[in-house]
Amino acid sequence: MSRNIGRIGIWSMAMRFGDKGQAAEAVAELDELGYGALWVPGGIGGDLTGDLERLLSASSRITLASGILNVWKHEAVDVAAWWKGLSAEHQGRVLLGLGVSHSHIVGDDYAKAKPLSVMRDYLDKLSGAGVPADALCLAALGPKMLELARDRTAGVHPYLVTPEHSALAREAVGPGKLVAPEQGVVLESDPVKARELARGALAQYQAYPNYRNSWLRLGFTEQEIDSASDRLVDALFAWGTVEAIKERVDAHFAAGADHVCLQVITGQGLNVDAERPAWRELAAALI
Repeated sequence: MSRNIGRIGIWSMAMRFGDKGQAAEAVAELDELGYGALWVPGGIGGDLTGDLERLLSASSRITLASGILNVWKHEAVDVAAWWKGLSAEHQGRVLLGLGVSHSHIVGDDYAKAKPLSVMRDYLDKLSGAGVPADALCLAALGPKMLELARDRTAGVHPYLVTPEHSALAREAVGPGKLVAPEQGVVLESDPVKARELARGALAQYQAYPNYRNSWLRLGFTEQEIDSASDRLVDALFAWGTVEAIKERVDAHFAAGADHVCLQVITGQGLNVDAERPAWRELAAALI
């Protein structure tokens, strides 16, 4: 494993886009709780590197990872210059997860080049500017991107996947490479309430071709995807007690994952403080 990210991390949109004061307090607590990495989204662009640096400065040990940096929204030369400008200590605590994003986010340019070629060119530019491969991973879902991640980076950070995908990813990248799936979790034991929260988190992704293709490869049908069936929801989200969450995390590890980052689904948007009680409960059981 390229970075000291431990076995359990947190994925949180609120930690990037929510209240900055709450985020500073929360990342310091994640350090104390023993989480190995905090993953924050970067798909829509913006000042991702500035946000990573802000969270680095508010913490002392935890790795800050992008999940993901949209290669269409950030020039490779700018990312490389930022990384090289970090202190050695902070460089060792940054893992840049890169992704090709989605056509509706990128716009017309998306159709003009093959995603694999775009990512390969981006990695060439980062490498040429001095960013080491072990500081990078890819949001790889399909076979070709998994192979590129194996050959050119530390490994993979797949989103909205199942333990079965973790097994496929491990087989594709081989031993010694990072497999770090995101796992959505809902600490709610009532099936109706839990699935309602999970469907709320899933809704924006159901029409994304990259995710749909991934779920189809995993054996789900178009109808199951369109309806967000119980089978799909239960496969993509772990819900119930902390013990039930642990079973799902352990299934990823048994399938070959090195690290699982947990996205706590609260239904409260970008409220950092709404996620923190769950982080504490999960830390006690998983770390």
